[in-house]
Amino acid sequence: MRVRTFADRIGEFLPLSASEREAVEQVQGRTRSLRRGAVLVRENDRTSDLYVVSSGMMMSYVLLDDGSRQILRFLFPGDLTGASALAYAHSPECVAALCDSMVALFDRAQVAEVLARHPRLALALTAIDQAERAAMTDRLAGLGRTSAQARIAAVLLDIRDRLRRAGEDVEGSFTLPLTQEEIGDASGLTAVHVNRMLRQLEEAGLIARQGTRVILADEARLKRAAKYVDRLSRVDLSWMVPAQA
Repeated sequence: MRVRTFADRIGEFLPLSASEREAVEQVQGRTRSLRRGAVLVRENDRTSDLYVVSSGMMMSYVLLDDGSRQILRFLFPGDLTGASALAYAHSPECVAALCDSMVALFDRAQVAEVLARHPRLALALTAIDQAERAAMTDRLAGLGRTSAQARIAAVLLDIRDRLRRAGEDVEGSFTLPLTQEEIGDASGLTAVHVNRMLRQLEEAGLIARQGTRVILADEARLKRAAKYVDRLSRVDLSWMVPAQA
């Protein structure tokens, strides 16, 4: 996957002035490399940093009392994680690498200073956070109210859209960067159940698989089956004041 900065991420939704882009890039601290499976932040760790995925793929998750794991969100280049440090001194979630990845660190005090000087950036961050919140609400509703097949379809579509947003060429097909266990941890299913649902989607003509590559054979029907909405594609910041020259 391509290397992306947080300025690139915000720029998807709001054209940044040169001074805004420079401010975001200057607040970035050191970078950190992680191998697949490495944990960046553990639940209840004390933290004051925010992180932006520069390359690779990561996940945020919580560990349940029975030892199982619930994946909350998959993270792609340009995505911000650890924003809970703006509200809490200890992390409410774990963050780990799903493949060899790199993150950039942002100190929350420096972030606060930049946002105070550039209110458009603060508004953009709030709007993007609300879009992510809406996507999380969709996932929670899906976990509680949709079929296993619909949950798997939603995961596939979400991964495809986030890969595309990260700059990958994934229009009709994409390489699925997850194990069936990881898909299950995101959808509340066992790996065996995930395998069964993938086969059913194939038999229904909604997808095809070639090894780890997934082909969206009938995307329209797949979206209907999943009741899926790409929330980030609908972000509208046209109401914001233009950047000052």
